[in-house]
Amino acid sequence: MKQVFFLFILSIHQVLAAQDSTVIRKWQFSGYAEGYLSWDVARPVNGRRPDFLYNFNRHGRPTLNLGLVRASYGGEWVRGNAALAAGSYMQSNYAAEPGLYRHVLEANVGVRLSENRRWWLDVGIFPSHIGFESAIGKDNWNLTRSLLAENSPYFESGARVSYTSNSGKWIIAGLVLNGWQRIRIRRTHLKPSMGMQIQYKLSDKATFNYSNFLGSDEPDTARLHRLFHNVYSVVTLSDRIAMTIGFDLGMQQRWVGHRSVATWYSPVAILRYKASEKLSIAIRMEQYRDRHSVIIPSVQPEGFRTGGLSVNADYEVMKGWLLRMEGRWLISQDPIYGGSKQNKALTLSSAITL
Repeated sequence: MKQVFFLFILSIHQVLAAQDSTVIRKWQFSGYAEGYLSWDVARPVNGRRPDFLYNFNRHGRPTLNLGLVRASYGGEWVRGNAALAAGSYMQSNYAAEPGLYRHVLEANVGVRLSENRRWWLDVGIFPSHIGFESAIGKDNWNLTRSLLAENSPYFESGARVSYTSNSGKWIIAGLVLNGWQRIRIRRTHLKPSMGMQIQYKLSDKATFNYSNFLGSDEPDTARLHRLFHNVYSVVTLSDRIAMTIGFDLGMQQRWVGHRSVATWYSPVAILRYKASEKLSIAIRMEQYRDRHSVIIPSVQPEGFRTGGLSVNADYEVMKGWLLRMEGRWLISQDPIYGGSKQNKALTLSSAITL
């Protein structure tokens, strides 16, 4: 994998060097840091919030969720991104990756395939094509992430071919991936996975997106086929009110060579109210059901069954500085929170963009 990475970087250099000198090379450098303090009412002894949460999951002490530096390039025929990061988000989501990979948030390069800039081929490590929430907190309506987002890929690696229509209303992409949120190609996981994304902007006030994943997260010798669907829509209802509705549905073979299928699903709805230029409020309702513990391990007879309600307030102190506060209430049908069916937490965060 290291050899492939170095060849990849070399190819970027060669393509950039081959560009006409009249082309203006556009470099952008940026940084982001988001610190937080989360207080779990249950006061977990190990200082960790529930295992199915991968953001803002430390209890009782100030912590960096994500800090990053990024360099981006946008030319006529080539584009690329490189971002290194640290924080509890990286520790939780990249735990399966070795060494330096645990700090690589992005590393990709794209080559234009057509004269009209509509077709691009990108290769490397990208943000996931699944879902409406990302690792960058300020871009999300809620401080914490939904159960839907926390238990689907935040990042992926492989190759992507994308098309954007002349009107900009349609975005279509096909992907060949190394697996379900994986960077390193392991010898036991050589068979690729596939993905697709279709996004349509009905207007400036309404966007619809469908994304999927077809592949496996198991070794090739015990490959269990997985088919995952993600659908969401973002609608602006007025100058002050907007709504996001999303739904995940996953299916996976229960045993190799058998037709029996395990399913899981997660609906979510978020309503956001912009009270002023600086203050926004968001309410999130959600549910997650994983009966056969495909994604979230559970010892309960009916698997993982949890719903939740979150109330969030954002205040923009100044451009580039966002203060946030969120109360979150998770309710399970089983006593999975230290013998309780409920989990309550208050989280404060401060996000700075450079």
